[in-house]
Amino acid sequence: MCSILAYCGKSADIETVQKMLQETTSRGPDDSRILNTGNGYLGFNRLAIMGLTASGMQPFTLNGSAVVCNGEIYGFRPLRDYLKLNGYTFASDSDCEILLPLYEKVGVSMFRMLDAEFALVLYDARQNTYIAARDPIGIRPLYYGYDKNQVIVFASEPKNLIGVCDRIMPFPPGHYYKDGRFICYRDMSDVEYYSHDDMDTISRNIHDRLMRGIGKRLDADAPVGFLLSGGLDSSLVCGAAAKIFDKPLETFSVGMDIDAIDLKYAREVAEYIHSNHHEVIISRDDVIRALDPVIHALGTYDITTIRASIGMYLVCKWIHENTDIRVLLTGEISDELFGYKYTDFAPDAEAFQKEAEKRIRELHMYDVLRADRCISVNSLEARVPFGDLDFVDYVMHIDPEKKLNRYGIGKYLLRHAFEEDALIPHNILMREKAAFSDAVGHSLRNDIIDYANAHYTDGEFEEKRRRYTHAQPFTKESLLYREIFEKYYPGQSEMVVGFWMPNRDWAGLENVNDPSARVLSNYGASGV
Repeated sequence: MCSILAYCGKSADIETVQKMLQETTSRGPDDSRILNTGNGYLGFNRLAIMGLTASGMQPFTLNGSAVVCNGEIYGFRPLRDYLKLNGYTFASDSDCEILLPLYEKVGVSMFRMLDAEFALVLYDARQNTYIAARDPIGIRPLYYGYDKNQVIVFASEPKNLIGVCDRIMPFPPGHYYKDGRFICYRDMSDVEYYSHDDMDTISRNIHDRLMRGIGKRLDADAPVGFLLSGGLDSSLVCGAAAKIFDKPLETFSVGMDIDAIDLKYAREVAEYIHSNHHEVIISRDDVIRALDPVIHALGTYDITTIRASIGMYLVCKWIHENTDIRVLLTGEISDELFGYKYTDFAPDAEAFQKEAEKRIRELHMYDVLRADRCISVNSLEARVPFGDLDFVDYVMHIDPEKKLNRYGIGKYLLRHAFEEDALIPHNILMREKAAFSDAVGHSLRNDIIDYANAHYTDGEFEEKRRRYTHAQPFTKESLLYREIFEKYYPGQSEMVVGFWMPNRDWAGLENVNDPSARVLSNYGASGV
């Protein structure tokens, strides 16, 4: 990961910009640089992943223009070759060095051309203006606000903007900003038609697209590792990578010291693929101590995001402190595409599809945010193969009738697509999904709830929760999270639309008041 900052006007001084950029040095500990454009500043903290030499340091400049980008541009080499034929020369092996020449060649049309996870800000010297953009899933973070002079400021995280902008908002994924307007260039949730491929074609397309998505994310000049929970999604990523790589993977799992569900399954996958496997064991005290730094890193009060982040944060902290790994592949974004446990309650295919579209639109505030912050705060880079644009686009256009759980097990299309390969043990391929925080250990959720319940009397809970009108806390656990959030991000709750919850408009979910799949009537064998 890296962090970027753009103060798009002359109302700031260099000392203020330096202080803002320092808030996210953990994202880019290798080097830091600030460029005065003559009409503001571009700042960059570097974590070197591609093009490890000093020539890969940003901001990149060309003919007076400049750019900062936190991203990975997959397939950048053909674009670089194309630009070389058009007279451009390159000083580094960095994928992001192609951005300014590409902008000179095609303008803002470039954003739809990029197969990438990215957030960038570009200063156009010819027009003396700034352009910002974010990838269509929102895998790389970008926030914005306005200073007291109504100058727009962009940054990788809200902590960069605290004290400078009164209202901080996430930059909308799939948009670019130009001349005061946010313009959508690609909406992954906008599905206007369905493909009606047969099951064999669907399986082949899911399989081949995911394999390509994993393969392209193995390209790095820095060491790569893999988070392996023992669930379907991370296991598939590891199994596929093991087939592609010519050496054993480095895999990492985390679990509670008394009741971790998934450690045994992760161990089984690791043995099957012959990885160098590492287990990080955590305790109740580790969980409680992590609450404050996790919420500070996340910039959210959302219940399920925080619960699921505890284990991820602690395993990434261990990786940072004990290995030379710089890049981590993860299994996020599968559920949004193929369904959760709760989407078994969808009344029909149209409702399932609308829910998937909603989850894809909001991903950047929940699971994608979790993966980015837990990994980047520990000076690592997250890569998310299930977020591959070609893969997401294809799966979103599959006839939702085929995605409904008519098969006796959720996410059947994904499971079936990999049955022949035997990349992972068959029992793992067909294993029921467990919620991640539960899989780390059933006691994790219980320990936090017990801690929160002891933290407030009933009277204190009622009095304190009513101070908040937006996303009002409704349990002592949610109040605890909100108070920690407000300590670091006062008055900024609207950065998140609200609590992630199952769709309570569906029959069977009306009385669900906790985001954990554990409370659902169909959880069944997921928790064993």
